[in-house]
Amino acid sequence: MQALRSVRDPEIGENIVDLNMVKGIELSADGSSVKIRVALTVPECPLTSKIRSEVSEILSSQGVKSVVVDFTSMDDSERGALVERVRSLRSERLGRRVAADKSEAASKTQANVSTSQISRLDKGRIHNILAVASGKGGVGKSTVAALLAIELRKHGFRVGILDADITGPSIPRLLGLRERLTNDGKKLLPASTKKGLNVVSMNLIVENETDATIWRGPIVNGVIRQLFSEVEWGELDYLIVDLPPGTSDAPLTVFQSIPLDGIIVVSSPQELARVIVAKAVNMAKKLKVPVLGLVENMTYITCSHCGSKTYVFGKVDGDQAAKDFGVPYLGEMPLDPSLAGAADAGKLEDYDSKEMGVVLKKLGRARVSELGLNIIAASQ
Repeated sequence: MQALRSVRDPEIGENIVDLNMVKGIELSADGSSVKIRVALTVPECPLTSKIRSEVSEILSSQGVKSVVVDFTSMDDSERGALVERVRSLRSERLGRRVAADKSEAASKTQANVSTSQISRLDKGRIHNILAVASGKGGVGKSTVAALLAIELRKHGFRVGILDADITGPSIPRLLGLRERLTNDGKKLLPASTKKGLNVVSMNLIVENETDATIWRGPIVNGVIRQLFSEVEWGELDYLIVDLPPGTSDAPLTVFQSIPLDGIIVVSSPQELARVIVAKAVNMAKKLKVPVLGLVENMTYITCSHCGSKTYVFGKVDGDQAAKDFGVPYLGEMPLDPSLAGAADAGKLEDYDSKEMGVVLKKLGRARVSELGLNIIAASQ
């Protein structure tokens, strides 16, 4: 069992012993052969061969000559217990990290801090912070950010959305939120959607959602930091940050001050859009923020009669564009009138985006091991 702690579930990122995936061990009398029974989160998991080879390699290094690995699958109650176990492990790790960060911060002197840099804010009790970005407006970035948060919430995760587009916030309208934010005397309290998403946006602070925020860069930057650090987010599995478009002061503030685990870049299928989106990719790389992948939005419309796809902007290869950017391709999203209707009505949570489910799976399988993000939904 101790040796098997070296084997990690490729998608969840934790070892199979702590996840209670090892359901049985049969050892021969002389210790030369062993049979292991491992319970997977879902049947026919595509990564069984990786787990089998790692178990065999590790036990062989311990002197076992014959290793047999049998797989079963978890039932709903076992999967629920696994999710709670992952959260517990991550909370313990988060506590250790916060303590270490505080210790490191205490050891620094003001002389060692450059006045030209924006100080990085504390992550608090938020486990994963993912930003959704684009180099330009009009590509559906906010809609993609909201759909990603909704999809994660469907899988039982605790999810928040920070609408960091201060001058053009749209998340509240997409989700049907109009009530102003309240506070507990110390911090702002997020608004909550009917399905449990926690949301903070400038449009939930101003008196009227059409009020213009005519502010210069330094004020916008300060407000972005406040909307992250002066909010009682509680413990979240994921915070999705809807970034302002472009590569100027506002997105730079997010990159430098909010401890992002990675960004997802959104483009539309036009060469002009891709040239500008490339700037956002390059900005992230220069600031050493992992780019999780590219989502191509509004690529096609589906005929309601025959189901055929029409590529309204021309058939442009999104996979090739992602390769050109040097990032994973997460998939394409349609130009769907019913999506537009749900967004305008503030009922985006009622829209069933099968395409976003595919994006989430690709996101998990492409980068979960490298980043340590616990996207259990990727295997479901």
